Amino acid sequence: MTFDLVSLSLGAATGQPSGAAAFFVQMFPLVLIFVIFWFLLIRPQQKRMREHQAEIAAVQKGDKVVTGGGLIGKVVRVTDDEVEIDLGGGTRVTAVKATLNSVVGARSKPAND
Repeated sequence: MTFDLVSLSLGAATGQPSGAAAFFVQMFPLVLIFVIFWFLLIRPQQKRMREHQAEIAAVQKGDKVVTGGGLIGKVVRVTDDEVEIDLGGGTRVTAVKATLNSVVGARSKPAND
């Protein structure tokens, strides 16, 4: 009981914020954590996602791609939503563009050729 009286009297003597000011003081660390997460985690992930979407949208005939299932092949035909991939040995598969993981190599020639 003595502790309660002491803490109440110290709180009143130090002029601790009350009401709306106390709410903002308590919310400041949460807002700060969100801002830190935004700049360190969310924003870079969104940037990578936009780059990946642009890379997949720019797939052309002759590009080497990796599918979501891990298949690596050369793009033979491209439509709006699908690509036809030559896996080698006369095997061709059709894949949805959204399932492509990455473009391994562009169809441009090496510098020394």
